Amino acid sequence: MSNKAVVYQGAGNVEIQDIGYPDLVLHEGPGVPPSNAGRKCEHGVILKIVTTNICGSDQHMVRGRTTAPKGLALGHEITGEVVEVGRDVEFIKKGDLVSVPFNVACGRCKLCKEQKTHICLNVNPERPGGAYGYVDMGGWVGGQSEYVMVPYADFQLLAFPDKEQAMEKIMDLTMLSDIFPTGFHGAASAGVRPGSTVYVAGAGPVGLAAAHSAQLLGASVVIVGDLNEQRLKQAESFGCETVNLTKHDSLGEQIEQILGIPEVDCAVDAVGFEASGHGPDAKEAPATVLNSIMTVTEAGGQLGIPGLYVTEDPGASDSDAKQGSLKIRIGLGWAKAHTFVTGQTPVMKYHRNLLKLILSDKAQIAKAVNATLISLDDAPKGYQDFDKGAAKKFVIDPHGSVRS
Repeated sequence: MSNKAVVYQGAGNVEIQDIGYPDLVLHEGPGVPPSNAGRKCEHGVILKIVTTNICGSDQHMVRGRTTAPKGLALGHEITGEVVEVGRDVEFIKKGDLVSVPFNVACGRCKLCKEQKTHICLNVNPERPGGAYGYVDMGGWVGGQSEYVMVPYADFQLLAFPDKEQAMEKIMDLTMLSDIFPTGFHGAASAGVRPGSTVYVAGAGPVGLAAAHSAQLLGASVVIVGDLNEQRLKQAESFGCETVNLTKHDSLGEQIEQILGIPEVDCAVDAVGFEASGHGPDAKEAPATVLNSIMTVTEAGGQLGIPGLYVTEDPGASDSDAKQGSLKIRIGLGWAKAHTFVTGQTPVMKYHRNLLKLILSDKAQIAKAVNATLISLDDAPKGYQDFDKGAAKKFVIDPHGSVRS
């Protein structure tokens, strides 16, 4: 049986290729560490993909800003129907409609037992943490495809209680695999609570998800900053204040025009290492967001940093940044006694409660991020449009099973 997938072919290039129908083994392939190749996964399942999304972190790879190998099948935001169950799976059943956390996690190690599934010790022999279709994350095959294998199914998968209801809300529920928990983690780790004033750096999908999450947590004012006017208008569409960072080189002064003071209670970095400076002639400056949120966050405030930072960036403008060494004003953060929370999001910590918010109509995450349905064959164009700054979250429907 064929299995079409989005495959990375080098900087700026993805193609639709047949990667073969999966089985319950992690085979040798692009990005698979030798000690992970041949790993048997009878604790896993095969999914028929219902929806799978294009993520900003996928875009970092496709731009050539990581060491991702050619031939890597992309995609870590996966929702699907179980079509095959391994012999060691007890509670997930064939026919279940499930959300897959983008973190690959065993459920057995010390860190998984502490709900730190983003840094599982057993799924990646090269470093803590695994993910599907992503560079340096264990070689697990990505899910921008027709079918995918998911290990440790009983532990990881979030089964939807009512398939018919789930399909009616699938454009929201597809966000549970990554973007909604990641945005929520950014807001929660920034300490957002009722009445908070919050600055969110970046109006891409994760920034929009963080802004919506801050609203759900009771923020009084959410300010979103970006260089792209279309994305800022998307943030305004669900009640955010916005600042266009191309128009002024002082973020504090822009915030003061909104709040009357040049600082906020807390801040979220939803940009990461491909950051740009502020002002009309700004160039790429990877430490800009981190330094700016320290500047505008009050003393004692918290900084949630779900934006991606890498250990190797071959496209960086200087030798330090190529190794992930940035010119961060850590002395400023120390002097202001800031709390920093970094790293990937432990999706399982949040996804069940976020599911309930969606099913009860309290969360409107698809609307917030402007979820836009495309076919698998249109995924390469989706990558191109996303790279140009489209104010959309592209949702891929490989089998045409979603009613638009």
